[in-house]
Amino acid sequence: MIREKPLELTLAIIKPHVIKNSCALTKIRDVILRNDFQVVKNDRVCISRSSAEDFYAEHSKKFFYQRLVTFMSSGPSDVYILARENAIAKWRELLGPTKVYKTIISHPESIRGRFGISDTRNAAHGSDSQETAEKEIKFFFPAFDVKLWRAKDEELFRMRRTVFNPEKFLHELLC
Repeated sequence: MIREKPLELTLAIIKPHVIKNSCALTKIRDVILRNDFQVVKNDRVCISRSSAEDFYAEHSKKFFYQRLVTFMSSGPSDVYILARENAIAKWRELLGPTKVYKTIISHPESIRGRFGISDTRNAAHGSDSQETAEKEIKFFFPAFDVKLWRAKDEELFRMRRTVFNPEKFLHELLC
């Protein structure tokens, strides 16, 4: 018997300007569900300036850092742990390139092409590797244990022993 590939986890952040636009948020959530992602955890958070500085520390020497930190702490964001095969690559594909002005031309149907306003206000974030995903998940969901999820719940999610709760925008285990 051939064993299916394990599911991969990624962190998605839906940025403040999208949260303020319920139509855009609904469309992005539809993209998530239509592309076979399962929402393992979610939260609506107001990221403090200090937390935004910590989260984006790798960009601290870049010209856009202060603008990014100010924007990300300007209002609530949705953070999701998404699961599916090749979740990181698929989510980043759906996001499209970071540079919104180019993305509008090169990838107009992508999330950033449709809902991004500028390079800072590019609609959403996605982890760029498994290592980064685990670090970012721990940042926003400190009680979530990736190893425990893999040991206990991954197979149940892979086998689709979940039900989607639209009110919570969350896949819940059937057990």
